[in-house]
Amino acid sequence: MELILSSERPARVGDQIRAELGELLAREVHDPGIGFLTLTRVTVTADLQQARVYYTTLGDDKARRDTARALGRATPFLRRQIGRRLRLRRVPELTFFFDESIEGADRIERILRDLSSERAEGGPEADGTGHDDEK
Repeated sequence: MELILSSERPARVGDQIRAELGELLAREVHDPGIGFLTLTRVTVTADLQQARVYYTTLGDDKARRDTARALGRATPFLRRQIGRRLRLRRVPELTFFFDESIEGADRIERILRDLSSERAEGGPEADGTGHDDEK
């Protein structure tokens, strides 16, 4: 039973950190470099020493770089606030990462949508079954 509880703790702490960071970024951090930001997930190491914070943001590469720099500037403040809000023996080091998985999923979805529309139009990717679709 103890093993199950100890393996669930990093996930619970990650969820708490994500919720607190979301609130802090929305209400307390007033850096104009931070654009529209969504925290997608937080993974915490088993020893609770490191927290990887994944986020997405709207905009081009420049906006993404500006957001990354702004998050870097805000990290010490955010870590102090997490320490005050969550009762942890040691506050994890926060490291922010742009979440590439969302962008990849969007790209796959666009490709599938394009393939589907080509088939519907009877384009080169048509299924070749010889059956006419009812329209």
